[in-house]
Amino acid sequence: MNSKTLANGILRALGVVLAIILVLFFLFKIQSVIVYIAVAAVISLIGRPIILFLRKRLKLSNTLAVVVTMVLLLSLLVGLVGLFIPLIVEQGHNLALLNIEQLQINIEDLYDQIITYFQFNNIDVEQSIKDSNLLSKLDFALIPNFLNSFISGLGSFSIGLFSVLFISFFFLKDSKLFEDGIMTFVPNGNEERSSRSITAIKDLLSRYFVGLIFQILILFIIYTIVLLIFDIDNAIVIAFLCALLNLVPYVGPLVSGFLMLLLSMSSNLGESFSDVILPKTTYVMIGFIVAQLVDNFFSQPYIFSKSVKSHPLEIFLVIIISGILFGIVGMIVAIPTYTAIKVILKEFLSDYNIVQKLTKGL
Repeated sequence: MNSKTLANGILRALGVVLAIILVLFFLFKIQSVIVYIAVAAVISLIGRPIILFLRKRLKLSNTLAVVVTMVLLLSLLVGLVGLFIPLIVEQGHNLALLNIEQLQINIEDLYDQIITYFQFNNIDVEQSIKDSNLLSKLDFALIPNFLNSFISGLGSFSIGLFSVLFISFFFLKDSKLFEDGIMTFVPNGNEERSSRSITAIKDLLSRYFVGLIFQILILFIIYTIVLLIFDIDNAIVIAFLCALLNLVPYVGPLVSGFLMLLLSMSSNLGESFSDVILPKTTYVMIGFIVAQLVDNFFSQPYIFSKSVKSHPLEIFLVIIISGILFGIVGMIVAIPTYTAIKVILKEFLSDYNIVQKLTKGL
């Protein structure tokens, strides 16, 4: 090997490394657009069964079916926004006039009631709370500051929403658009198998995301009933937030449980802790546990077995590993990504025994 050949090899390697760096930098700069496309792809998968139903059963044209589907999805979005806007406006008005010192006095009064209750029952927790210096670390002024930050982000959210809806419309209208974009990167000779893989992935993920909607709906109904029975303020909004948090596997239910506990207690500030706050909160949390049992032993196994066709233990390990490697985002995208990988493995590496066992039933 002469010096000229070696120099050319080094230059090519440097060129490849530089090209990779430029591509990664480009993807980093347009990460918001990538997120828009990903969300639009999920929406198109959710709307796909509706379009198929409208085309096959009601004999609508493709364009009309897409328009009807978009109207249905937008109506759902408007309904959710209409649910939250009155609460945000009301809370915004309250927070704008909020007496931070009075709020702190109310919470400290609740704290005193809790300590008195536990002392009455011979449970000494005051010293451990004092040692943690918890109340002095709370900055109650953060509440209105958070609201201001939230409102300032509405402009960016509006742009993102328009972009997602625009992309979703064309994904729904031309179901081959996303597939054709992927096929441009497929090497010659693999087009047929790649096309079958993409079709299978679309079918499985479409069923999975629709199943998730029903999972959230079941939790939302149970939470709403429980909160309304015990007269918790803003029951519908709290139920929806807690149900939506369940999309984050394992971590979401813990966060939603804490949120429901906190909001149930805070909705009765000023009431007697032992006579009102504690009984109400206890019953609400019992209802929350019942909802989680229904979700864990009915909703989730049904979704996984009917949509992604994976064993619950298999799903558990995939989610845990993804969470360790990529955090919360990894846990959310673990199941769709794993399902896509399984379909690709079955199509291209079906000769291997381990692939046959993993993809059994697909």
